[in-house]
Amino acid sequence: MMPRINSLKDKIVSAFNVADEVLRSKAVETIEYEVGELDNIFAILVLGAFIGIPSPPIHITMVLLPEMENDMEIMLEKVSTAHDPLGDLFSVLDID
Repeated sequence: MMPRINSLKDKIVSAFNVADEVLRSKAVETIEYEVGELDNIFAILVLGAFIGIPSPPIHITMVLLPEMENDMEIMLEKVSTAHDPLGDLFSVLDID
């Protein structure tokens, strides 16, 4: 009787461990998505003049520009591939 109880306990613990891993990975994916969206919002707030919305005063923008280096690189890359959607697709898929 005891081996069956121990076996059942091990299966329940294993099921809880699997559920814990799944929920943790979903939580991490959600947080990564939110961080990406917050980065996009920050970029829009700082560089809003490029898309026609009011931007912060220029001295604040200049102070924040070093934080925006990666965003500027991505924006310039998107501008250079905007006329070639297939090229953009192939660059995302790493097809040579």
